Amino acid sequence: MVTTVTTKGMGDAAEARAWAHLKRQGLTLVQRNYRVAHGPRSRGGEIDLIARERDGTLVFVEVRARRDVSFGGAAASITASKQRSIVLAARHFLRRFATPPACRFDVVAIDGERIDWLRAAFDAA
Repeated sequence: MVTTVTTKGMGDAAEARAWAHLKRQGLTLVQRNYRVAHGPRSRGGEIDLIARERDGTLVFVEVRARRDVSFGGAAASITASKQRSIVLAARHFLRRFATPPACRFDVVAIDGERIDWLRAAFDAA
């Protein structure tokens, strides 16, 4: 029997590894796979993980995984367009707060067996 690993399956596994890493660092999970759609021509946005630091900072996390560092590795694959999409989703998520908490955008880059947590990898500007 041949086992086929789907792109979604690989993404789910990467998110699970990333979350395990962040949890060991003391973050608490707020939500996984937060999605917002915007119109027929707009893809909207998605945030892989939303977590909270011990100090209350809300952390929007993009998880990227690559088998190796070819073509710049996982972190290099987060384009300006992808960043805008994440910021759009984060702004939507923050509407639920009367006073939004401090927040930041992190990346967990997984290259093979290596995991790098890039705090404040980009900003909303």
